[in-house]
Amino acid sequence: MISEVMKARFAKEVAKYPPEQKQSAVMACLGMVQLEQGYISQDSEKEVAAYLGMPPIAVHEVTTFYNMFNQQPVGRYKLNVCTNLPCQLRDGDRALQHLEQRLGIKMGETTADGMFTLQQSECLGACADSPVLLVNDRTMCSFMSNDKLDQMIDGLRAADAVAQPAAEVK
Repeated sequence: MISEVMKARFAKEVAKYPPEQKQSAVMACLGMVQLEQGYISQDSEKEVAAYLGMPPIAVHEVTTFYNMFNQQPVGRYKLNVCTNLPCQLRDGDRALQHLEQRLGIKMGETTADGMFTLQQSECLGACADSPVLLVNDRTMCSFMSNDKLDQMIDGLRAADAVAQPAAEVK
């Protein structure tokens, strides 16, 4: 459920638009939900729709269109590998297969430890840099050979191991 604090944040976003165009805040509101809850459930979509005066299907269309919105819980590191044709022709498919083998999961799955979710991405706009992937919707990684993929996975695991004890010390 969306908290009253979240609804207050929604109001700040909606205030940026003319009253008859408050639906323009849909992406910002969905982003806030995901930031707080980790993903956007169908119930959350319905609440956002009600808040913005939109049909629930219109909000669902936004959620399902963009790779940055998660419709189910994901691991701490979401890896979106570009599998569009130009990237596939430049070893994007090989990179995806290598990650599946290395992580022991298939595309669309999360590792048992909850650390990695592997997803495909339709286009990341960096075809000449393929294979490419996006980590947590923020960090673009280019020219990802198997060695670089292994280094990235090892580096993320090491960073997570260092961060976890610090987070536990409250």
